Amino acid sequence: MERKASADNGAEVTAGYDDNATRRRQSAFARRKSSAVVEEPAAIVEASTLNDADRRLAEMGYTQVYKREFSWLSTFSFALSVSGLFASVSTTFIYPYEAGGASSAVWCWLISGFGCYCIALSVAELVSAYPTSGGLYFTCKYLAPTNWVPEISWLCGWLNLIGQIAGAASTEYGCAQLLLAAVSMAGDFNGYVPTDRQTVGVMAAFTVLHGSLNSLNTAALEKMTKTYVIFHIAVLFSCCVALLAMCDYKHTSAYTWTNVENNSGWSPTGWSFLFGFLSASWTMTDYDATAHIAEEIKDPEIKAPWSIALALGFTWIGGWLFTIVLAYCSGDVTHTLGNVVDQPVAQIFYDVIGRNGGIFFTVAACFVLNFTAMTAIQAGARTIWAYSRDEMLPLSRIWYKINKKTDTPVYAVWLFATACVCINLIGLGSYTAISAIFNLTAIALDWSYCIPIICKMLYGKFERGPFHLGWASLPINIWAVCWTSFVTIIYVMPTIRPVTPQNMNYVVVLMAAVAIFAVGYWYAAGRYYYIGPRVKTQLIMGVAAEDDKVHSSGGSSDEKRDHVP
Repeated sequence: MERKASADNGAEVTAGYDDNATRRRQSAFARRKSSAVVEEPAAIVEASTLNDADRRLAEMGYTQVYKREFSWLSTFSFALSVSGLFASVSTTFIYPYEAGGASSAVWCWLISGFGCYCIALSVAELVSAYPTSGGLYFTCKYLAPTNWVPEISWLCGWLNLIGQIAGAASTEYGCAQLLLAAVSMAGDFNGYVPTDRQTVGVMAAFTVLHGSLNSLNTAALEKMTKTYVIFHIAVLFSCCVALLAMCDYKHTSAYTWTNVENNSGWSPTGWSFLFGFLSASWTMTDYDATAHIAEEIKDPEIKAPWSIALALGFTWIGGWLFTIVLAYCSGDVTHTLGNVVDQPVAQIFYDVIGRNGGIFFTVAACFVLNFTAMTAIQAGARTIWAYSRDEMLPLSRIWYKINKKTDTPVYAVWLFATACVCINLIGLGSYTAISAIFNLTAIALDWSYCIPIICKMLYGKFERGPFHLGWASLPINIWAVCWTSFVTIIYVMPTIRPVTPQNMNYVVVLMAAVAIFAVGYWYAAGRYYYIGPRVKTQLIMGVAAEDDKVHSSGGSSDEKRDHVP
């Protein structure tokens, strides 16, 4: 809701809050003074001095801080890279292949991809209407009932942040696994086998590298990001061509599309087949990552949503085609799944292209996943910064600081990177436990998107932006929520039977822990200081025109401005 007030000179002051929110703010601070950030009066900004993007941001209550450097190419590249198509398929192909063989991989990617794409389109529509670094968390301010905005945005925000941290941590871990898989491949998989300590050590080195690069200014990040999409698509295309051209033992179409091989131990086979949904669902996630850099994008209300829609559409179709190629060239299931480093796609590369070609494409997958980690940390850091702007996190005054040399939130970058390393240290003790944390990524992120989507459908407060779905909006939103509800059941089940302490999926325990944390922290502290997305800026309309009148009459504009609240 917007509130407008008229000054004596006819200028209009616009702020992104209403009287109910103001009363709630006063009540919260009466109970306890905020431990996050000292409350400051909103900055007053003249509309005539702002471009369209900055003006829209001011209307939503925020002042522009970053430089808008991201263009069409770099924004699309960012959106495509965050899914890490080539690398993500390479590391998750094991789940459908183990669950139902080649046909499970092919059909489940197509079906699951459609459900994920509906979520992506729903997210893109909301991002176009409310383009801020807060992403889908911020949209709760406009979509949820006013009296419930703090509680709903709090839950949505924590789900999104925890999902992003878990996702970035899994990406960093995957970078280390792929690099060490290439080293093992160099010895024909007969000598070197990576240990957990080595994997965690390489992961930490990668995370420090990505944190350092993300400490650069936005212009440097934009230039690097533009290269991601070119390299990514080139590697994907060349790998598909190489596999099809060099594989002498391709499966028949009947085998690839219809043969089901249950290697998971689950019964009936139809249930096992459903685990094939995991590959696409884990690849096509973090849809709102591009939204978190909205304040660094030129014309974000157009470029951000279109980049999400186009990039995820490419990921859906491109991932399906790549999966089909892998299915045709996968060879014997038992042999491929028996890879000593648990990377069946690396085994396919080795068997079909040879050792040198296999090393090249495995290292290329590692590079692609590094791009994913780079974008994930950038999005995660902007999320922490945006939450701190709204005083949601402890020590927000620190995480909200912008480095004077780079104009980027360096403290937030390193907080996010440190959280990723800390999570991955669990891998030193139990890979089962760390796998459960990785599994939490898609669940937490997808439900953080569904919360505002559900609010949009229930309360009818949504005002669409330049990118919208028209008449298809409601059915797409409904299917996005239904699909998330269904696939969550798949997420929480162990993928192998018989179930042992080593292969148990403990993600349901983590889901309960996240819920207890979010609710417990709210009642213990959050409700005393957090009042939802805050107003940091008041936008003054019409002051420039009034100045012209004042100057032409010989008066002083300062006298007029003194009356503006």
